[in-house]
Amino acid sequence: MGGSGQAGSGAAALLRRWHPALPLTIAGRDIGRAQQVADGLGGATAATIDLRRGDLGLPADGTYSAVVAALWDDRLHGLRYAQHRGLPYLGISSGLVDIAPEVVAGAQRANPTPVLAAGHYCAGTVVLAALHQARPFDRIDTIRISAVLDELDTGGPAGIADLERWSTATSAGLVRRDGVFTWITSPDAQVEVRSSDGTALPGQSIAILDVPSLALATGAPDVRFDFAVGTSAGRRLGGPPSFEVRIDLEGADREGAPLRTSRHLAHPAGQRPLTATGIALGVERLLGLRGGPVAPGLHTPETLLDPAYAVDRMTESGAAFTSAPGDS
Repeated sequence: MGGSGQAGSGAAALLRRWHPALPLTIAGRDIGRAQQVADGLGGATAATIDLRRGDLGLPADGTYSAVVAALWDDRLHGLRYAQHRGLPYLGISSGLVDIAPEVVAGAQRANPTPVLAAGHYCAGTVVLAALHQARPFDRIDTIRISAVLDELDTGGPAGIADLERWSTATSAGLVRRDGVFTWITSPDAQVEVRSSDGTALPGQSIAILDVPSLALATGAPDVRFDFAVGTSAGRRLGGPPSFEVRIDLEGADREGAPLRTSRHLAHPAGQRPLTATGIALGVERLLGLRGGPVAPGLHTPETLLDPAYAVDRMTESGAAFTSAPGDS
């Protein structure tokens, strides 16, 4: 669903590269665009979907192995379609402020459908990157993620609509402070986010699923995700918008000595390759193409995906990890 959009088409291209024989159906409201993507992939079909209908407007005899919502499924018809047919489901657009209906739907019909809620930043890739960087730690006290989204890299219409919806729902940020999940508002939520070239951009802490995912996966009592929209380092150098995230971790190593790491995760082609990678990793796992069968119920990216493998796929896509100022 939404397979002709930026994230969906990118994920489909990765799945085709990783698994050449995997059948794919590119479903969208514009059959022409969907067919164009399907033709470019090879071994794929195109379908028209109607998100207002419980059957999505798909043929009654259609057979699928999973449902992927690479767009906002506002009526949850895609999830219900998957649940009625016992198919795995992956969604990326609910985010923290919209996740309640998805959680309730997953709880009400836990059998036999696994639901992957991947409404994290770039479909969970930043969470997985942070967990990969956390390997040397025995204890993590503080996690701070600082992201710069180029104003020209907000995605297609679906991505822009997601950002607008989330900002309408809340301007508060969700942090974990001294072990307590806390909502913060201005001026506490306002921060300075530094780009990878040192440029300071005005930003704020946001309400995003990465915060509870990282906090509960690591036990870190202090976690926040700071976000700024502006000109990325790549565009300041005269190139296209670049993807930029800084990951700061503080705690102790296995000998009990203080440990701090600071890394930049960057991609010269912007956020699309990382988001597409996150979706493709989730689909691969849900289908059992890597790892064993996925149990029914609600899952998040860090509960299903191996961070080391995810980082390998990120770097394969062109992403790079470099030391940031303050790295030890």
